[in-house]
Amino acid sequence: MNGFMIAAPHSGSGKTTVTLGLLRALRIAGVAVAPAKAGPDYIDPAFHAFASGELCFNLDPWAMRDDLIDDLAHKHGENRLLIVEAMMGLFDGAADGTGSAADLAEQLGLPIVFVVDCARMAQSVSALVSGYLNYRPSLRFAGIVLNRVGSVRHEQMLRAALKPLDVPILGVVMQDADLALPSRHLGLVQAREHKSLEGFLNKAGEIMGQSLDLDALTKLDAQLITIARPQLLPPLGQHIAIAVDDAFAFCYPHMVQGWRSAGAEISYFSPLADEGPVREADAIFLPGGYPELYAAQLAATKHFKRALRNAADRKIPIYGECGGYMVLGEAIIDADGKSHDMLGLLPLKTSFETRKRHLGYRKLKPLDGSPWQFDLKGHEFHYSTEIKRGVGEPLFAMRDALDNDLGEAGLRVGSVAGSYCHVIDRAA
Repeated sequence: MNGFMIAAPHSGSGKTTVTLGLLRALRIAGVAVAPAKAGPDYIDPAFHAFASGELCFNLDPWAMRDDLIDDLAHKHGENRLLIVEAMMGLFDGAADGTGSAADLAEQLGLPIVFVVDCARMAQSVSALVSGYLNYRPSLRFAGIVLNRVGSVRHEQMLRAALKPLDVPILGVVMQDADLALPSRHLGLVQAREHKSLEGFLNKAGEIMGQSLDLDALTKLDAQLITIARPQLLPPLGQHIAIAVDDAFAFCYPHMVQGWRSAGAEISYFSPLADEGPVREADAIFLPGGYPELYAAQLAATKHFKRALRNAADRKIPIYGECGGYMVLGEAIIDADGKSHDMLGLLPLKTSFETRKRHLGYRKLKPLDGSPWQFDLKGHEFHYSTEIKRGVGEPLFAMRDALDNDLGEAGLRVGSVAGSYCHVIDRAA
C-alpha cells in the first residue's frame, strides 16, 4: 500500500494548507487518494473531502484501538494513496504523552513528509530538522518540505544548511498570501461556509503541483499490517436519523460506517431547513457543530421542534453530542447575551456569553441509561458552559487522559440523552 503522513514541528507550520493543495493537485492529476486526519479534529477532514472528492477518516492513536486504526487505514487506502495529515507537532499527543502523530506513523509504517515553516529562519533549519530526524530512530522520514520560503536566495541558504543531513527535499513552497484560510474558535471556518473554497483549493493545488515532487510522493510506501476485524460501536437503532447541516456538521465517518456495517439504515435531515427525521427512524442522533451561530434560526423552526418532541413522546432514543446536546436543552445564550429557545427535551441551558475553553481527551464509564454499556474514549472541545442543569440522570463518569476524576457528565431524561463529549471508540 502506498501512503505517507504529512507532519510538522508544531501547529501553524502550514501542514494543512500543504495537505489540501497536494490533495487537489493529485485529484487534478488523476491519482486516486484516500485522505485521513490524525487525532480527533472534525474540521480539517471536511476540507480534505472537498479538496480530494473523497471521504476523510479520522485515525486517532489515543482514542482508537489499534485494530480499529489498522482496519480503517487498510480499507480506506486499498488501491489508493493514503495521505494522513498529522495533528499539532509530530510528537505532541494527549496529556499523558501518548497518542502522537509519531505513534500513528510508527503503527501504520507511514513514511513522514516533514513540513518546516522557514519564514523566520535560515541556517537554523539544519538543527531543527536534525533533531526531529534523530529523536525517534524507529520513524521513517521520506523527506522535508520547505514552507513559506521568502526568495530564491532564502531557498539557497536553506538547501546549503540542510545538505550535510542528506535528507531529500520533496518541495519548496514560497510565501504566498493566497495560501491562507479564515479561522474560528474551534479551528478553521467550516469548509461548507468558505464562500470561495473551490478557488482557494484550485490555487493551492496549482501551487503545490508546481512546488512539490508529486512523482516521488506517489511512490512512497506504507508498511501496513492488516489484523483481525475490530468490534465496532453498536448502532443506536436499526434506522438512525442523523442531523446534518452547518449547525450539525461534526459527525465521525467511522462511527456512521460502523453502524452501517452492523446493518443499520442511515437517513439524514437538516434542522436548519426545518426538517425532521423520517417517521420510520427508531433512533435520532444530533452531532456537534456550531449551533451557537444559528441559534436564532434553530429557535424559529417549527417542524423540527415538533418532530423531535413527538419522537421523545414516542420514547424514540434521541442522542446529542456537544452542539447537539446544547440543542436538546431549553435554551442557548449567544455571545451577546440573548437567549434562544431550543428543544426543551433536557433541563439544560448553555451560554456563550462568557466563553471558557473545555478541551481534552476523555475516558468515559457509562452509567445507567447510557447508549453504550462499556467503557469508551472520546474528546471534548467547546467554549460554552452549562448555566442551568435540572433534574436528570448523568450519562457518564468521566476522567481525563491523566486519569483525573472529572465527575459525572451528560444528562438523560427518559429516552433523550446527551453530553458535551464526542464519543470516538471503545476503550478496549
